[in-house]
Amino acid sequence: MSTIKDFTITRFAFRRDRVIGDSQVGFDVCNVAVLELHDESGRIGTGWLLNLFHPLPDRAELERCFRLEAFPGLRGQHPAGLIHRISRPRGGNQRPLSHAFGEAIDQALWDLAAQQAGLPLYRFLGGSNPRVPAYASGLDFHLSDAHYVEFFAKAKAVGFTAFKIKIGHPDLAWDLHRLKLLKEAVGPNPTIMVDANEAWTPKQAIRALHVYKDAGHDILWIEDPCLRDDFEGLRQVSEAVPFTHLNTGEYLDLTGKRRLIEARAVDFMNVHGKMSDVMRACWLAAEYGVRITLGNTFLEVGVHIAAALPEADWIEYSFQNYNHLAKTPIRFENGYAIAPDTPGHGLGLSDEARYNHAVETVAEGLRPSGPPPAPIQLS
Repeated sequence: MSTIKDFTITRFAFRRDRVIGDSQVGFDVCNVAVLELHDESGRIGTGWLLNLFHPLPDRAELERCFRLEAFPGLRGQHPAGLIHRISRPRGGNQRPLSHAFGEAIDQALWDLAAQQAGLPLYRFLGGSNPRVPAYASGLDFHLSDAHYVEFFAKAKAVGFTAFKIKIGHPDLAWDLHRLKLLKEAVGPNPTIMVDANEAWTPKQAIRALHVYKDAGHDILWIEDPCLRDDFEGLRQVSEAVPFTHLNTGEYLDLTGKRRLIEARAVDFMNVHGKMSDVMRACWLAAEYGVRITLGNTFLEVGVHIAAALPEADWIEYSFQNYNHLAKTPIRFENGYAIAPDTPGHGLGLSDEARYNHAVETVAEGLRPSGPPPAPIQLS
């Protein structure tokens, strides 16, 4: 098989179509760079470097850092060998690569390895069914009531039947109001998930969930109700609200996910990030009977993991305006995400984005994004 020969980095910065956020943060700019690893046969594996809050360095600086820190360990290597390699850095070597290179490399290597095997990534990972149930997620904490209702009404109109909203406001009445508006927007008996983004203590979470229940809201899961590593507190929440599942784990590394599972403090483990680590965490979760959900992944590349795992029940979809970066974005149909059947993950960088939307330097500021994300565009 072909070894890795070269790389390309392309930088983007553009305005999001709405303020994205939760009970803790909000942001309205997409800062992302695309990493492409080239093999000797001309294949290209693609991964993404994302900074939610600050501009990425100039493209030349990203390239310099990558060539210095990461590429010496990739050049001349076989992608399939690298994705399965287990290393134990020690001492001063125990540190992450700069600028989220690690996750981007992982994505690009899995993409290349699957292409070299001639398989769609979900099949390379062991899956057989490309269809995964998806829920519409507004990332909506900072939306006005009017835009919130508009968003979820349109999500319902294009086939979604499950919806996740952001809660955790200091005033519990605000949460109840948003739950009421959701039902008005999507109709009776929806599947509802709520996400507090660590806004509460365990006792506050238990109280809030009982208030929701008493108000007539049936909640499939509460996501991240309290601090990510308060495993005892999370277990207390889970035991105190048997009518609602507990979804957590997205903020934890592989070691943290293991501790979470062993503490019996999770019902649905939320995963994204490095595919290699996600697969290892999911193998452990299966041994404990813990279900899996895929949180937001850039361009929904996580659909391949979800399609490969029998324990994966849902993938999150947030209608973000970045689809112009991909040659062929992930398709959604009647509330399902459909993993591509082309070799690799199928989300290579589009030529139109490369030549018309790339931004070389921080000084250039923002470029307009591509067309708005069909089918939802907030006014």
